[in-house]
Amino acid sequence: MTSIFRTVMGADFDRLHPRLQRRFSVGLTSGEACTGRGVMDRVWHGGTFVRPFLALGATRNILIPTPGRNVPFTIENVPYTDTFGRETVTFVRTFDLPGRPRRFDAQMVLSPKGDRILDYLGTHQHLASELHFHAEPDGSLLIRSGEHRFREGAVDLRVPELIGATAEVRESYDETESRFRIQVRVVNRYFGPLFGYEGSFRATYTDIRTCGVRAGLRPVREESRA
Repeated sequence: MTSIFRTVMGADFDRLHPRLQRRFSVGLTSGEACTGRGVMDRVWHGGTFVRPFLALGATRNILIPTPGRNVPFTIENVPYTDTFGRETVTFVRTFDLPGRPRRFDAQMVLSPKGDRILDYLGTHQHLASELHFHAEPDGSLLIRSGEHRFREGAVDLRVPELIGATAEVRESYDETESRFRIQVRVVNRYFGPLFGYEGSFRATYTDIRTCGVRAGLRPVREESRA
């Protein structure tokens, strides 16, 4: 057994910077969880037309409706077994924005074929995205989203490109500063950049056998469809 990220990347995983290898080895096999704490230099939005969609998504902890600079940030990557018996790793991001903290929740599982990661978004996992992981020549990690699906009850629809978006995440390790650096961009094919953030953080690791999964990290509803 190995982490879901090493499984999906295969030999490409060994090309990542060693610090990234450890960070993405979190899982039930390693017995470790990872918490990153740092600052987002910038949380940005596209045009004003994006705001209503971001505000709607924020009601289910999807995307961040408020832009800002020098925003304290936490990301919690904790492995657990979901109600369908799948190994799951939380990607719960909390942005300490003025007025109130905002969360962007995701839970990642390995696809049934083991060839991609499925990213279930929000408190009720209404949105699911395919994620593809690649090691870059400099040892950084590039994550790109593929197909998005909306699921609620009997409804299971592919999100059309007109209203959907492609997410691109770049994560690296800065040896000079001893920090992870992250850059996220969400772009619509027709309307351009919609949302993103960039900044840095330091990571600490804990034993999941002693810390467990804190209350509020798991979603309200879990989706079984892959």
